[in-house]
Amino acid sequence: MRILITGANGQLGKELVKKCSRNNTVIAMTKDELDVTNQEVVEKRMKQIRPNTLIHAAAFTAVDQCELEQKKAFEVNAIGSLNIARAARTNDARMFYISSDYVFDGKKDRPYEEADKPNPTSTYGMSKWLGEQLVQLTVPKSTIIRTSWVYGHGGKNFVNTMLRLAEQQIEVTVVSDQIGCPTYTSDLADIIIQLFDKKAGIYHVSNSGSCSWYEFAKRVFKEAGYDPSMIRPISTEEFGAIAPRPAYSVFSHDKLVSNGSPLPRRWDEALIEFIVKEREK
Repeated sequence: MRILITGANGQLGKELVKKCSRNNTVIAMTKDELDVTNQEVVEKRMKQIRPNTLIHAAAFTAVDQCELEQKKAFEVNAIGSLNIARAARTNDARMFYISSDYVFDGKKDRPYEEADKPNPTSTYGMSKWLGEQLVQLTVPKSTIIRTSWVYGHGGKNFVNTMLRLAEQQIEVTVVSDQIGCPTYTSDLADIIIQLFDKKAGIYHVSNSGSCSWYEFAKRVFKEAGYDPSMIRPISTEEFGAIAPRPAYSVFSHDKLVSNGSPLPRRWDEALIEFIVKEREK
């Protein structure tokens, strides 16, 4: 299989490149190597590469910054995804689009299913949802993968931030009223690869279980050997972020399992592996 991966320098991109390269020919494109907002450039590169599978992991993911740079958010996350989808259609390539839990408003009180209607409340969420729609309209047999609270090796993320703050031994404040599913890129990449042979459509992919950011932070401290009492819970309102966040964005994995994939392992088990591997570097 000849696989093109956009956003190859991101946390998920790096994991996908590593794992897909074991049994496939992989062309990894960073944002410096492929400007997804430039349709002419995208078309030219696709004609040169001619992939039969395309994983579009490139995105503008700085949620608060998206509110300050709304034009860029829609250019990258929506128009950029359309450009990639057009190139996939031209080359008759299977397309995988990485989306987000931010397409939901977080007002539900039970796990979100793929059939639930999106209602994004932030610029980031709206741009990712528009990206979903444009991809599906352009490549009807595309696969949309919604994921959440992603962390991995080789990049900035919540877990590494908590580990750095723990080493400084200062009090940390973390939001306690947002509930979601942490997702380790190693597990996310494995499931994306499993979906190569599954039918197209929308899939919710995260580690199993759920927690608040506060509970997540406490577990990071505990597993890394630091005192969890150094963390103080605060509300979303107290935190004062620019962009609104879903208060509840836990995913159901029923569709994933019903299509032959195993239930993802629990988030706390995945976290332990991540911390161990980080310390082995």
